[in-house]
Amino acid sequence: MPGTVPLPLGLDTAGLQVPWYFRCPISLELMCDPVTVATGQTYDRDSIESWVATGNTTCPVTRAPLADFTLIPNHTLRRLIQEWCVAHRSLGVERIPTPKQPADPDLICSLISQGPVLPALRKLRALARESDKNRLVMATHETRAALVDMAFGSAEEVEAEAMAVLAMIGMGEAEAVEVVGREERMTRLGKLLGGQGTTLESKVNAAAVVEAAATASGKARAVLGAADGIMDGLVALVEEKANARAVRVGIRGLFALCLAKENRPRAVAAGAAAALARRVAEGGSAGEPERALAAVERLCRTEGGRDAVIAGAGGGAAAVRALVRAMSGRSAEHAAGVLVAVVGGSDALQLEAVRAGAMSHLLLMVQGGCSERAKRKAQHLLKLLRSAWPTGDTIGNFDDFNQTY
Repeated sequence: MPGTVPLPLGLDTAGLQVPWYFRCPISLELMCDPVTVATGQTYDRDSIESWVATGNTTCPVTRAPLADFTLIPNHTLRRLIQEWCVAHRSLGVERIPTPKQPADPDLICSLISQGPVLPALRKLRALARESDKNRLVMATHETRAALVDMAFGSAEEVEAEAMAVLAMIGMGEAEAVEVVGREERMTRLGKLLGGQGTTLESKVNAAAVVEAAATASGKARAVLGAADGIMDGLVALVEEKANARAVRVGIRGLFALCLAKENRPRAVAAGAAAALARRVAEGGSAGEPERALAAVERLCRTEGGRDAVIAGAGGGAAAVRALVRAMSGRSAEHAAGVLVAVVGGSDALQLEAVRAGAMSHLLLMVQGGCSERAKRKAQHLLKLLRSAWPTGDTIGNFDDFNQTY
């Protein structure tokens, strides 16, 4: 019903009320980017996009089916909200910014239709860099398929630009299969990643394409992992000294390839286990500690993987200490899994894990909100470390030692 409702905490400092028609019916917060759907109702863009992304196909207010999911910016309402914000600036209300609208799909089609032309590709690259919304608009099969064609077989400069755009918008299974289905494309990726004279930016873009293809298609993983130069090239990126993006893309690429069992022996042979363990030990996982540890956990189960991880981390004691430090947040499960492999069969390393504080981390895991799989790993590691705990300590009687693994 018409009226006013209180502003959210942080804005309601002066008892100010905001008109109900300025608020999103979903979040009940002041709208920053009002858009209108097919039923005529207006919502904040982020709220209605989240509503649709979770599988809803009806209008939240009317419950009528949405004939289409086009979101039309309500510029008039947005200007009214901005004027209201300015009028109440003295009460601590900040003016909402004018949102930058997503790229026009017709513009994307027009640029793609120009073919392998540098100015068009540079414009596409600039649009992709601008926002997630632009990348979402660009991520159609037609656009990605055209970029795949331009990224392989064009002039070198055109190829680099196309691959850079493709790296940002990703690819679907169909495009991934197109990439790995041609031997010359696999050869080109291998040369870009592992060849001499290739710029670091070109290597990073090629690695991002590898990661996108491996993530999109299980079939592509095995083909990419077996291609000459690709695994070695990804390991080299992980070992880059002063480029966080290169390290991050290398870790993501190795993680994606190691999802396929047949790639794990190749990864160990290429030095992936040692390189990833070294990054974890140094705390330099470039914002990807979970993927780095997940890949290390898989490689530890491969012949030679455990020894490579220990060597890469600087020795058994150093590896244990690094893994205990990593046992927090979403990385905890994989750190525990690697610890099981590293300390198994070694009384000295089990004692080192206890000294490093592993027990408190593990008890938090079994008592906290971790997944059931994470709890099972923690319980298994607790049992493994029980013999290393000082005799007579009460932790030895903790109930979680007696859980079935």
